[in-house]
Amino acid sequence: MEITQKPAIAAVSTPVGEGALAVIRISGENAVTVAEACFKGTVRISEAHTHTLHYGHIVDPVSGAMIDEAMAAVFRAPRSFTGEDSIEITCHGGVLVTQQVFETVLRAGARAAEPGEFTQRAFLNGKMDLSQAEAVADLIHAQSESAVQAARIQLQGKLGDAVAAFRQQLIDATAMIELELDFSEEDVEFANKMQLVALLKALQAQITLLLKTYESGRLVKDGIRTAIIGRPNAGKSTLLNALVGHERAIVTELAGTTRDTIEVDWSHGGLLFRLIDTAGLRETEDIVEAEGVRRSQQALESADLILYLKDASQPLSEEEIQSIRILQEAASSKAPFLRVLTQMDKVGDAKSDTGKINKQQPSSEKPSQKGTEWHLHISALTGQSLDELKERMLTEALTGGKIDAESLMVTSSRHRDALQKTGQFIANALKGLEVNLPGDLLAIDLRGALHQLGLITGAITTEDVLDSIFSRFCIGK
Repeated sequence: MEITQKPAIAAVSTPVGEGALAVIRISGENAVTVAEACFKGTVRISEAHTHTLHYGHIVDPVSGAMIDEAMAAVFRAPRSFTGEDSIEITCHGGVLVTQQVFETVLRAGARAAEPGEFTQRAFLNGKMDLSQAEAVADLIHAQSESAVQAARIQLQGKLGDAVAAFRQQLIDATAMIELELDFSEEDVEFANKMQLVALLKALQAQITLLLKTYESGRLVKDGIRTAIIGRPNAGKSTLLNALVGHERAIVTELAGTTRDTIEVDWSHGGLLFRLIDTAGLRETEDIVEAEGVRRSQQALESADLILYLKDASQPLSEEEIQSIRILQEAASSKAPFLRVLTQMDKVGDAKSDTGKINKQQPSSEKPSQKGTEWHLHISALTGQSLDELKERMLTEALTGGKIDAESLMVTSSRHRDALQKTGQFIANALKGLEVNLPGDLLAIDLRGALHQLGLITGAITTEDVLDSIFSRFCIGK
């Protein structure tokens, strides 16, 4: 593919803040000229070989004042990330000195890069397909081991390879049909209908198999939204603090302390859990608390996993039993619903299989928890059964399965939608073959499937799609 070099862009590619080093990246047709105007070393940048590193100083191109010591790495087109001539300047870290070096590069003739513009140029120059470009952003934003591995596999081009294989099969099928159309007057048959049906069914099965990985892929990429719900003082905030290992939520004995949802990220088993501590579910005339309860209900509706907590030291009323059933029915089609008895340190031992409290307190009988079955009995304060809860959360979130970090997964809703539409076009073509539709009508569905697959890798794309994808990148990547 021919490399197209555009005017030089520049950006600080390392995080803002104090550090030992910072990197300013320059890329474009005049990147060498820009770098040479502000970098003075023992070797002129224009004379430096590709993939070499040089020591020198950053100087103001107008006044000649020395700004900082630096190293310049030279990458000649097309052997660079973007495919263009690229220079990476490494200077001392720190907000002020990094900004001064960056502004010097801009005065030397580069313009400030837009978010994701370096990766976009890499895609446009054929250094990677669109699914790989998206994987770059996923890798940067990954917050769990599984998310890193999923992005890494996609960055290696495995999704692009799978889609390319699908497209080739469709191209072969479409070519047979369209060739037959070209020779329709000669009554020549190039497309064997039985072979076409077998090919399309096999392709449909492969796409269906890949689509089945999306739910796990979504959880890996976005995290498992875990709503912690229950009545006031059920121990929701205490449990959240115990899971994350520090005091993130305020805990008091006063009902209604949590008046808004609190979200905290927590990693376990290589996966990211987005824990949502919610306001206690109850009727209240307090406007602020009522809004918190409403937000709790919203969190329930969007959750991937729900933990309903019940204070084991308090009796379970018929009203609460009914409330649990209603909540579970509302969530049953969307998310696993775990019922957890909390604050077991107040009541002693429990039978984990029945949900009945066994031993008596010194002064009175323990409150009855009959009327519903409890999955776990825990104490966030003492740590009782917390490890069991963590493993149960992992198992329930993955519906009993395990994520194979080495396997290809669909993690993007954009890719899922394109694959679903591809499958629908193939299904339409198969129906057409059953009723002997003319080849020109069959070709419309096959070309539609080809178009959808092309959207995944960028073989077919639009400016709107590119703008949407690269806008979520950080500047400098």
